[in-house]
Amino acid sequence: MKKTLLAYGAAARSLLRADILWHLMWPTILSAALWVGGLAFGWSALVASAQDGLVALPWLGSWLAGSPGALVVALVLFKIALVVLVLPVIYVTAAFLVAAIALPLMLETVARTDYADLARRGGGSTWGSVWNALVAVIVFLLLLVASLPLWLIPGAGLVISLLLTAWLNQRAFRYDALMTHADAYELKALPQQQSAGLFGVGLLGAVLAHVPLLNLFAPAVTGLAFVHYLLAALRDARRTENVIEVV
Repeated sequence: MKKTLLAYGAAARSLLRADILWHLMWPTILSAALWVGGLAFGWSALVASAQDGLVALPWLGSWLAGSPGALVVALVLFKIALVVLVLPVIYVTAAFLVAAIALPLMLETVARTDYADLARRGGGSTWGSVWNALVAVIVFLLLLVASLPLWLIPGAGLVISLLLTAWLNQRAFRYDALMTHADAYELKALPQQQSAGLFGVGLLGAVLAHVPLLNLFAPAVTGLAFVHYLLAALRDARRTENVIEVV
């Protein structure tokens, strides 16, 4: 827990730099504009399609067609589901933008100022970063859709959302944090060795993502926290290796 808090403290200090501050909000603002705008534009068409789809269902459709009150309730639940789903979709889109674009740019500044002593072994690549982020987003969305029935259990929705977002954070950001400095072996081995700590970093980021106003900054802050956590861990691992070699 101490390392997690130190990583977020270092991330907060990094955000005070002008060349990093810009990346704090633009991914979430762009993502929200795209999805909220799209939902508002297509709201009527989505509701109409849902109504037609429900009425067309075997057995259930004929009952709904003959029971206007039940159809209204079903459509209200559909509208609520749309609103509930758009929130995690906004976050996951922002997380993708951070992982694929913003974080590599922020990493360069952070590495130059805070980890200049750490040798760059270039085990990752830009395309690897984009692919890793894309896979993380697809798996997250599949898990989110699969878990929707469980959201009907009181309190389960929040727990599921936190766990899925924590998984997404560590899956999306760990590659970017290490891709410049780690070699191919370190890029795979270090996240495995630090799996418990990385989940903690991801979980704290998931909590931030559920706090109003703070959720605007959560993807960038969380990404930076992973950078500090993993580069510090990589520095410690190499120091240990050097000591062993000397002995």
